[in-house]
Amino acid sequence: MAKPKKQPRPKAVTPKGFRDYFGSEVTQRTEMLRAIAGVYHRYGFDALESSAVETVEALGKFLPDVDRPNEGVFAWQEFDEKDNGDWMALRYDLTAPLARVYAQHRNDLPTPYRRYAMGPVWRNEKPGPGRFRQFYQCDADTVGTASMAADAEICAMLSDTLETVGIPRGDYLVRVNNRKVLNGVLEAMGLGEDAAARDNVLRTIDKFDKVGEQGVRELLTKGRLDASGAFIDGVGLSDDQAEPVIAFLTSKAEDTAGTLANLRAAVGDSKIGADGIAELEQIGALLDAGGYGADRIEIDPSVVRGLGYYTGPVYEAELTFEIFDEKGRKRQFGSVAGGGRYDDLVKRFTGQEVPATGISIGVDRLLAALREKGRISAQAKGPVVVTVMDRDRMADYQAMVADLRNADIRAEVYLGNPKNFGNQLKYADKRNSPIAVIEGGDEKANGIVQIKDLILGAKIAESATLEEWKERPSQFEVPRGDLVAKVREILDNQD
Repeated sequence: MAKPKKQPRPKAVTPKGFRDYFGSEVTQRTEMLRAIAGVYHRYGFDALESSAVETVEALGKFLPDVDRPNEGVFAWQEFDEKDNGDWMALRYDLTAPLARVYAQHRNDLPTPYRRYAMGPVWRNEKPGPGRFRQFYQCDADTVGTASMAADAEICAMLSDTLETVGIPRGDYLVRVNNRKVLNGVLEAMGLGEDAAARDNVLRTIDKFDKVGEQGVRELLTKGRLDASGAFIDGVGLSDDQAEPVIAFLTSKAEDTAGTLANLRAAVGDSKIGADGIAELEQIGALLDAGGYGADRIEIDPSVVRGLGYYTGPVYEAELTFEIFDEKGRKRQFGSVAGGGRYDDLVKRFTGQEVPATGISIGVDRLLAALREKGRISAQAKGPVVVTVMDRDRMADYQAMVADLRNADIRAEVYLGNPKNFGNQLKYADKRNSPIAVIEGGDEKANGIVQIKDLILGAKIAESATLEEWKERPSQFEVPRGDLVAKVREILDNQD
């Protein structure tokens, strides 16, 4: 009889495009999200936690297509004996679920409905460096009002949020544009209802930040050579037709009034273009009234994000400080948030246009920015470790740790093999512990404990002379009753 074939052991590897997050990363993200939620709550927004799974139909036309219902998302078909089960998918973003929630519960929700949501989203796309298939988003949206006050409020809230989490004024800029102005530019170009030509122009405009003014001009007309020497065909417009686009993209002036005047010239007689400029003017006036000057929020026609998605104002938060890339070159950190007005999304469910506007913050990018600025350390501080000198006195050590925890100090008792004391200190080092507490038999008999400042000790060991080491001891002997007070004092000095 043949021996049964052994099942191979599963490989302990993370699925492609996913990653694991450990203690300090999770803690830092949680603390940042709590700070952001505090700003949103202060602005009157309510929390919403919707399902991580939606029907593919509800996710919308801009995700999977009819022929391939799992394209772009992680999708599966529910079991049905007749193979007619619903297609389900992990949510792709937090906006499509909001549209479904509002359409489903609109009779019970206030109008306007102001909500924020935070959580992971999943995209079945090709992963790359820094690009994962699961990542966190942090959104805030107002549904049910066409007032530009809602858009101005979102921009102001985004500015306040960045400053609250640790991005100082001067290191960021919220930039605002309007899709209606671009529609006016397309009208001024004489493209009419030529959808293919309009799409080609929009795709070209979207490359402005990469190829600049001259590159866009070439791509709109005869084409251009890229950096590799390959020739890229142009859209085929005349120079006169291309000029309104260039005027639009380069219309930013020294002040808002000058920018708006340049935009009026770019859109010509287009009514929708004039409407978009009027909306930008309203947003600017409302922000000025709230004390948000051009050093925080500005009108900038070069913002061309989400051209096929947004229907009115669009905004982007850009961090303006410089960092070094992987090749040692200086560059600006770039965008960490974006959003805009999307008045057509709820209409898919109700048949009626429902105005909406919102913002989405890239949580992981914002965390990376805070690390670059030194606002948070790459490694979070670990717990105070109470070492074990005598395993028969575990109750004493548990009493110490209880005293520390009751004083709201993070602490733990070493639970490994206590035989080798050096291993206990190595453990504390691996946990990035700030303090180790030591109580052997002699200390117990004398009613004292030893408290070792591990962070100061490490600094002294790096560079201090013998004399400096004697003057700055990193280990303290205190009465057992003073344990909590001394630990608190050391922790306060370490911050």
